[in-house]
Amino acid sequence: MSKHNALQMFGRSGNPTLSDATFKSVGASSFGQTMTLQGTVNKTGILLAIVIIGASFTWNLFFQTGNPAAVMPLALGGAIGGLIFAIITIFKKTWAPLTAPIYAGLEGLFLGGISAIFEAQYPGIVIQATGLTLGTLASLLVLYKLGIIKPTENFRLMIVSATMGIGILYLISFVMNMFGSSGIGFIHSNGIFGIGFSLFVVAIAALNLVLDFDFIEQGAELGAPKYMEWFGAFALMVTLIWLYLEMLRLLAKLRSR
Repeated sequence: MSKHNALQMFGRSGNPTLSDATFKSVGASSFGQTMTLQGTVNKTGILLAIVIIGASFTWNLFFQTGNPAAVMPLALGGAIGGLIFAIITIFKKTWAPLTAPIYAGLEGLFLGGISAIFEAQYPGIVIQATGLTLGTLASLLVLYKLGIIKPTENFRLMIVSATMGIGILYLISFVMNMFGSSGIGFIHSNGIFGIGFSLFVVAIAALNLVLDFDFIEQGAELGAPKYMEWFGAFALMVTLIWLYLEMLRLLAKLRSR
């Protein structure tokens, strides 16, 4: 594959952190250490550990107090702070070795608080969502490495379009809620249509992992700069966190029926 074609492929990842300009802007490293698959895997492990540490803090705080109000400020602060540092990481990729761990820690605070609230309402739901998320990650990685699932042109366009559509739908619902409306009902409904929607979103979030795997692999082949290992790990964490949250929502809908 030529460098030009590979760069074209990078631009079609469904993950919003992996845009057309991601590798075009950094180019290949002409000196020093370069991005490797093993290095990216190691960085992903570090970010995952940071997420778990952050989540453990708000999780324990909730179950010590039994009061959602005790953790919501930290959870909301983590969500907002995580979004800010995600945006910084996207536009300042050279800062990824610093901003990606901060993002992971903040998202951990958010995930721990939200997960504890779900767990209090539906005991056992968090371990189920975690198991399904990690199982999906492992399964898709195996299918990708075996070539059973290939990120073809049509596959990429389908996932990118669906991801953008879901994002727009969530944004519209959020704006409607801000103005006192109940939002788009089926997003939160535990009816057949609501569960079907959640299954669709989970599938799209999961398939974004395939595009992330391909993006990281191609970046390593092109010899991207070493700091792109942190950026690749960050991008993968964004998809994993989204997938986990959607798994949690889907299971909550099923348990509430």
